[in-house]
Amino acid sequence: MTTPPGRTAPTARRPRLRRGALTPERIVDVSLRLLDEHGTDGFTMPRLGKALGADQTAVYRHFAGKDEILLAVADRLLEEALTGFEAHPHWSDTLADVCRRVRGAYLAHPAAAALSGPRTTRRPAEMRAADTVIGALGDAGFGAAEAALLYRVVADFALLWSGGEAAFHSLDAETKAHEADGWARAYRAADPREYPHIHRVRDPLFEVDSADVFETALRLLLDSIEQRSPRPPQT
Repeated sequence: MTTPPGRTAPTARRPRLRRGALTPERIVDVSLRLLDEHGTDGFTMPRLGKALGADQTAVYRHFAGKDEILLAVADRLLEEALTGFEAHPHWSDTLADVCRRVRGAYLAHPAAAALSGPRTTRRPAEMRAADTVIGALGDAGFGAAEAALLYRVVADFALLWSGGEAAFHSLDAETKAHEADGWARAYRAADPREYPHIHRVRDPLFEVDSADVFETALRLLLDSIEQRSPRPPQT
């Protein structure tokens, strides 16, 4: 239909959300989806508002700003990690399971983990994870001071390791390929006279994958905690 002379064409209106449809949970859901689909650079408040079908200013009724949304997203990742989790009979298995679950959730949402993973959320999922880890260390026989220290060691290992790995996976395909090519050119071609030790392991070095590295580091960490524990797990 044509617009009569002297009149302007009507502008398309964004469908209005029904009252109560915009909730913190929905905002976090859509934020996580946008990060999964568009990566870290594609997560903006205007894009979030458009995906929600609301003016971006409406989001501020639930969150003070983008950073607070990212903290809620970080807690959502921990919530996903702990879904279905139950403590194991042996405290060492509990710690291992928590660490593996965190890594799995972060790799499932690499962009979200890269932006929010290492943050302290102070929200329910983080508190549950902390309480679980501290409880396992208590079962190992550690007193309050040492349990607090080792909790930080375990938590920082799980979050920072997994966050770093997720940050790599959040890179675009071209950058990741360039990184892999750089490894091949720099390490595999290392001059044996200048770098004899790198040259010796140049082929096995490329057979190690990130899962092997994570599991080995996790085992070394747990072995050291077991050696310090007043009550090591029974085999």
